[in-house]
Amino acid sequence: MFDTRRSWFTPVGALAATAVLGAGLLAAAHFAQRSDAAPRLTPLVLPRASAGALPVAGSGLETPPDPGRIGVAAAPVTVRYTFDGGVTEPITDVHGGFELRALGQNGGTLELVPQGAGLAVRYPARCTLPRERDCPRAILEGTRDDSLNPGTRPMQYGASILMTHRDLADGANVVQKGYSVGGVSQFKLQVDHREGHPSCVIAGRTRIYRAEPPVDVADGNWHDVLCSRTDNRLAISIDGVERASVPVPATLSIANAEPLRVGGKGPNHGNDQYAGQIDNVFLTIG
Repeated sequence: MFDTRRSWFTPVGALAATAVLGAGLLAAAHFAQRSDAAPRLTPLVLPRASAGALPVAGSGLETPPDPGRIGVAAAPVTVRYTFDGGVTEPITDVHGGFELRALGQNGGTLELVPQGAGLAVRYPARCTLPRERDCPRAILEGTRDDSLNPGTRPMQYGASILMTHRDLADGANVVQKGYSVGGVSQFKLQVDHREGHPSCVIAGRTRIYRAEPPVDVADGNWHDVLCSRTDNRLAISIDGVERASVPVPATLSIANAEPLRVGGKGPNHGNDQYAGQIDNVFLTIG
């Protein structure tokens, strides 16, 4: 074995090193005395993208889209939203595609607010009006894109969320594509009921599968929630730790004509409106 610690330091080397060191010291002293020495560099600080209210595009489609022929992902897909572009830029994934727009009703708005070194989306506060149909509602919605249908492929999806118990309701949808009723098929992450339990849901044409752990995430802290579907299993992880799973048929296919939605199943009445903040929404289809 070669001894990599072997030194080149010899008497001749010592003389050479002394000469180099002395020259270095003289040069340092010379430049220290010059009045035109190079200025000291300071770190470059980039401005944060602008926070504020997002422009609301409208209330969404009043009639369901014509499903026509529904396709599925033909190749692996990765989509991730950080929301760090600011209110002056379109909301796209980190590669500049899969644009989302803000939709609202009854004055519902979305805001980009500081989160770490970037921004997150803040949703309308939980409504306490007597009639839910009068409540402000707002979501983010994409356009129909069948490449986001996983079919039977393995997939992961999820988001970072921040909620308190004041934000809870019977339904609070974080991210979804499709519906669990009407034979449409769906994948969804939600925080339902008053216990603050998150759950991962996938639905085929006839049955719904849900992985829900008895973990309260509505504690005012940020939590990373991940849903993972393999051939025969749906699992949910919170902050990097798997918390629950359920078996699912390997033949269950998720394919629908609905867009990707963040913060509710639509802007209309009974939309399972999310309240709180959402960041780092992602979808990966294998």
